[in-house]
Amino acid sequence: VKEDFEIIDKKQVPNTTELKNEEKERTEEARWSAPILSLAKKASENLALSYGQALKSASLVGFISKPVSTDSTAKTSARYHAMEERANLMNMMKLSIKILIQSALSLGRTLDSDFPPLQQFFVVLEHCLKHGLKAKKTFIGQNKSFFGPLELVEKLCPEASDIATSVKNLPELKTAVGRGRAWLYLALMQKKLADYLKVLLDHKHLLSEFYEPDALMMEEEGAVIVGLLVGLNVIDANLCLKGEDLDSQVGVIDFSLYLKETQDSDGKQDGGITAVLDQKHYVEELNRHLSCTVADLQNKIDCLEKTNSKLQEELAAATDRIGSLQEEQQQLKQQNELIRERSEKSVEVTKEDTKVELDTYKQSRQGLDEMYSDVWKQLKEEKKIRLELEKELELQIGMKTEMEIAMKLLEKDTHEKQDTLVALRQQLEEVKAINLQMFHKSQNAECSLQQKMEAISSFEGKTNEMMSSMKQMEERLQHAEKARQAAEERCSKVKQELAGKLDTCRQQMSQLDSKCSTLEKELKSEKEQRQTLQRELHQEKDATTLLKTELQQMEGLKKELRKLQDEKQNLEKVCEEQEQALQEMGLHLSQSKLKMEDIKEVNKALKGHTWLKDDEATHCKQCEKEFSISRRKHHCRNCGDIFCNTCSSNELALPSYPKPVRVCDTCHTLLLQRCSSNSA
Repeated sequence: VKEDFEIIDKKQVPNTTELKNEEKERTEEARWSAPILSLAKKASENLALSYGQALKSASLVGFISKPVSTDSTAKTSARYHAMEERANLMNMMKLSIKILIQSALSLGRTLDSDFPPLQQFFVVLEHCLKHGLKAKKTFIGQNKSFFGPLELVEKLCPEASDIATSVKNLPELKTAVGRGRAWLYLALMQKKLADYLKVLLDHKHLLSEFYEPDALMMEEEGAVIVGLLVGLNVIDANLCLKGEDLDSQVGVIDFSLYLKETQDSDGKQDGGITAVLDQKHYVEELNRHLSCTVADLQNKIDCLEKTNSKLQEELAAATDRIGSLQEEQQQLKQQNELIRERSEKSVEVTKEDTKVELDTYKQSRQGLDEMYSDVWKQLKEEKKIRLELEKELELQIGMKTEMEIAMKLLEKDTHEKQDTLVALRQQLEEVKAINLQMFHKSQNAECSLQQKMEAISSFEGKTNEMMSSMKQMEERLQHAEKARQAAEERCSKVKQELAGKLDTCRQQMSQLDSKCSTLEKELKSEKEQRQTLQRELHQEKDATTLLKTELQQMEGLKKELRKLQDEKQNLEKVCEEQEQALQEMGLHLSQSKLKMEDIKEVNKALKGHTWLKDDEATHCKQCEKEFSISRRKHHCRNCGDIFCNTCSSNELALPSYPKPVRVCDTCHTLLLQRCSSNSA
């Protein structure tokens, strides 16, 4: 299979005749070795450039001085380097894909995660995805991760949601780099890695949030790499994610896989390439170690500053809370004392008032009960007397009316008898009826009116005689007139007697009426007194209910006092615990401050101090004596300045050096003071 690779340096482009001769001479097995060799040469040149960049980064850290350059040359060189990096990454991607496919087809089985070409493919792909990434600023520091762009695939392509969920559910992965590597493994196993990356490239406006404008994924090289990834669908891979530590893997490209011996004439070039590669590996490892140490120290400093600020805030909040709790405790004590005094006074006053009111109520109740019983008895007796008198009055009035009716009837009978005998019979019958009525009425009034009974008996005798002798009525009319006159006299006497009795009855009635009015007045006054007593009773009942409620409130206040006492005890316990915690926090703060000072000093040693060159110093910095053959130059490993032997004869162990190294006198005194303060 013949493939065309992009060559950056135009001077190294071979002629067509040379290429044809090489193709004829080489066998079928070595058809792909020529482009690999050319790529290796280009890689060596690019490595030299990267070596120069590594030296520049080392100078930034503080080991090598950096020459000054203008802005225009810097911009053009940056563009040129970006183009070279893109071209190199694309060529390495082509090589890795080609070797992976060939080795997989020759192997003839599914690939594991331990397969070296597969591992190198993922390393190269990771470098391609990291090219031109924007650094996201967080509270810890700057972070570059290619997992951010890969998370967009889930939104753009719903089929990738399974990969995202499975990656998030893996408990071993703790960093974004590890999640991104796991995502690439799963996409390769699904044989959809090219499809997902193509979806990302179709939405470059979203990728612009994560990549710089001259990044590989934003240029045409990204589309070429996606087209090359389509060929990986031929490979079957079975990658286990649980056993591997994807977070701490170091992504270094191993060029030994892509280099092979072709001819004896190329041996010298291979030796030079290996030397350059060794130098590149050494510089990369050195830069990586330095960057790792600097990043760890920065992370530690940030974490300690955050913990220190948090502890200070918690300390201030705790002290404020303790002060407020103490003030509340004092206020609660004062309120409790006031409530106790008021409650005790109110209880004593209410007890005395209730006792006095109960005694007066009992005495008044007994007197009222006696008065009420006496009045009730008198009322009953007077009611009985009044009923008897009313009955007698009714009887007398009835007798009087009957006598008047009888007299009128007798007068009518006598006039009618004188007129006609026929009318006398009718009158006699009427008289009989009247006499019968009078007889019945006289029987009822025998006890009270004996004289009246005699007159009635005489009337009855006369009526009987008249009934016995109807024919002799004319003869006996005279006797009847005499009897009528006697009866009139008797009636007048009866009237007089009845009138006297009526007068006496009226007098008694008036007396009874006066007594009734007096009794009614007394009843009204008694009713009013009873109503007033009932009102007083209701008021006393209300007062007793109020006293009961106050007693209940007092019990509630006692319970609240107990609760407040319990809360006070709990608050005292909390205060004691918080004081202990504050003491412990103060110890932690002092320790963290000491650690912070140590870390800042180490950081200053790494960043602030610059390593002076031998040519720049002609005199000792401390004693200012000129250097000569006898007075040699010596570097202080702490500050980086140059001193003579007498001014830098001390040795101390520094954090950046495992063994004791040469230190100047000033640094020696400062470090000893710091060590003594830390030990204290």
